Amino acid sequence: MASRYRILVILVLFMALTARAGFVLLPMDETTQQNHLKAYGITYWCLERQYKASWLLNYRGGSFLLPDAAEIRKECQIRGVSFEVLSDAEANAILEEIASPSQNMETVILEKAPKIAVYTPPGKQPWDDAVTMVLTYAEIPFTAIYDEEVLSDALIQYEWLHLHHEDFTGQYGRFYGSYKNTPWYIEQKKDAEALATKLGYAKVSEEKLAVAKKIRDFVIGGGFMFAMCSATDSFDIALSAEGVDICEAMFDGDASSPNYQTQIDYTRTFAFKNFTLERNPNVYEFSDIDTTNKRVAAVPMEKDYFTLMDFSAKWDPIPSMLCQNHTQLVKGFMGQTTAFERDLVKTNVLVMGECKLNGEARYIHGEMGKGMWTYYGGHDPEDYRHQVGDPPTVLDLHPTSPGYRLILNNVLFPAARKKKQKT
Repeated sequence: MASRYRILVILVLFMALTARAGFVLLPMDETTQQNHLKAYGITYWCLERQYKASWLLNYRGGSFLLPDAAEIRKECQIRGVSFEVLSDAEANAILEEIASPSQNMETVILEKAPKIAVYTPPGKQPWDDAVTMVLTYAEIPFTAIYDEEVLSDALIQYEWLHLHHEDFTGQYGRFYGSYKNTPWYIEQKKDAEALATKLGYAKVSEEKLAVAKKIRDFVIGGGFMFAMCSATDSFDIALSAEGVDICEAMFDGDASSPNYQTQIDYTRTFAFKNFTLERNPNVYEFSDIDTTNKRVAAVPMEKDYFTLMDFSAKWDPIPSMLCQNHTQLVKGFMGQTTAFERDLVKTNVLVMGECKLNGEARYIHGEMGKGMWTYYGGHDPEDYRHQVGDPPTVLDLHPTSPGYRLILNNVLFPAARKKKQKT
């Protein structure tokens, strides 16, 4: 009898050990996760504390697998992030399923929390920029930097850089036609000119070009750069117009170069080719890269969605990471630069999201030197037509936003273990 009792105890202990909790899963599917955005923050928080983490590409919306620890569970509960506790056996079964050649899934190891910089002007309202907003909401730390820091080579301290909705051409956001007499525009122009003078430049356009070239070199050297809205096309335009004056007199005090369109060098850009610049300073547009004006009639608000491309997780893990979501159909949103004319996107650039209604590219990615960059059209994924002075978006009302998830994919992407892509 005693012998049978001992066998029973050993059996119970064995079952308890084999079924013990070994992992925490942050599911990222549509129905289970109550706060997708803060789940990225939990994963970043774990990486900061040297926990091992895995990104399960295409498994339940791109879930995260973390080690089981009391402080991780507690942090999930505090932040309102849904999680599931898995035994070693359950986790191994998931990893085996993902590893199967028949499944379009992949496990990516996340190694180190990237150091994040946000290029943004001092005094900016926090709700002016979707990336700053979502980083704050997800509780992912970042450092705000601007021209002085960039020009003094501070970028070497960071792995990931976001460009606020900046105008790198020195035309003050092309707000002249509508806002030239408003106090905020006058003050902004005065501040920009004072900063350029302080940094040793005769014109704002020259100073902004110097900043753009530093950022270009950051990417070439191995950095990750993410830009939204007007920071996308104005950055490329500034690089393409090096040595050419494309600013009219109200922007820089003198006339633009004669026939400057013929002097544009498209080989210097990251993403765009063969674009035509907008010469009229009263038009709220930089060039024909942006599709905002042509899409108004073609893409009504109720039909404005863009589709994420479906990539092979095993063969193309980079675009797969950047497109992880709980839906492939993402609600559209406007901006000064809403989306990109597909014919003007370079052939070596990967289109990861497009609006099929009018064939525009919405979400694109590419390599430059040792680094990578991503452009995302539009201003705020949960504010369809954001206007100057509009109230801030409250992300507590949008914790499962697919549009904001794309931003956070880019934030977490540099943490992935470097792996040579299959060819």
